[in-house]
Amino acid sequence: MSNTPSELKYVASHEWVRIEDNIATVGITDHAQEALGDLVYIELPEVGDQLKAGDEAGVVESVKAASDIYAPLTGEVIEVNAALADSPESVNSDAYHDGWMYKIRIADVAEIDDLLSPEGYDAAVEAEGH
Repeated sequence: MSNTPSELKYVASHEWVRIEDNIATVGITDHAQEALGDLVYIELPEVGDQLKAGDEAGVVESVKAASDIYAPLTGEVIEVNAALADSPESVNSDAYHDGWMYKIRIADVAEIDDLLSPEGYDAAVEAEGH
């Protein structure tokens, strides 16, 4: 089973969310990076982009597949991890820390209740059959 940190929230589309005050830091889960393999390119949203929960926020490409990444919450992109342009492999080596992708200022804190717990995410992964 992949590493699923207990302090984070998750989305069934394989994003993780770290919430601090009104800011959500977003990345893809360890399970997702493992399934994709070695990442070679990451397209991130732009600072200032307004995202709605479920919107496509970017793309991750590996040697074997490309996959969309989705916004887990509605809000404005306030920062992106520019280091990933030169070292997308940070997501493979440390998906939950160095491999964070972008931060959004949360527009509707009620949406946090729709995110999955670590147990809920693990159950969703198992249900997918991975």
